[in-house]
Amino acid sequence: MYAAVEDPYCWPGTTVLRNRARLQDQALLDAFELDMTTQRASEILPRGSLGTRHYLAIHRHLFGDVYTWAGKRRTVRISKEGSSFAYPEYIDREMERLFGWLRERRHLRGLPAVDFVRDAAHFLAELNAIHPFREGNGRTSLTFLALIAAQAGHPLHLERLKPEAILQATIESFHGSNEALIAVLTDLVA
Repeated sequence: MYAAVEDPYCWPGTTVLRNRARLQDQALLDAFELDMTTQRASEILPRGSLGTRHYLAIHRHLFGDVYTWAGKRRTVRISKEGSSFAYPEYIDREMERLFGWLRERRHLRGLPAVDFVRDAAHFLAELNAIHPFREGNGRTSLTFLALIAAQAGHPLHLERLKPEAILQATIESFHGSNEALIAVLTDLVA
């Protein structure tokens, strides 16, 4: 679970996020969230230009049935396992910087697989460090990366994804090494 000070996203006296189903038990919320986001992920995703707005629309699409704030940048400082993510006051600037980089790189189109994977790992690592949402950052970033990958000619085989491997790889990338993330993405692209 995330650590946050005076978190207005949570039900009072709990660490359970406020949600549309009014669930105040974490296990029930986890199950509800999984059901809703799995359903939404099977639907046609919002179209867009692979920019910041498109990214926010993907989050809103996936999590809108669960949270009223889906698709909106978080307003609280959060950390996970001792790692602090971008402060809310810097999220917009950092998102513009990262999505500007992606645009300059032509959304990773025209790259050989090895270069695509390297740049995709960089993008995911940076996006994870920004962590623009209160919840759902990992699923949104992978969904968005799958769109980028498909358009770049390097479709991701997400059925091969091992959740523990991607989680560990993103933790390592947060601490400065993208090697594990590159390995995970290489397996998904190959």
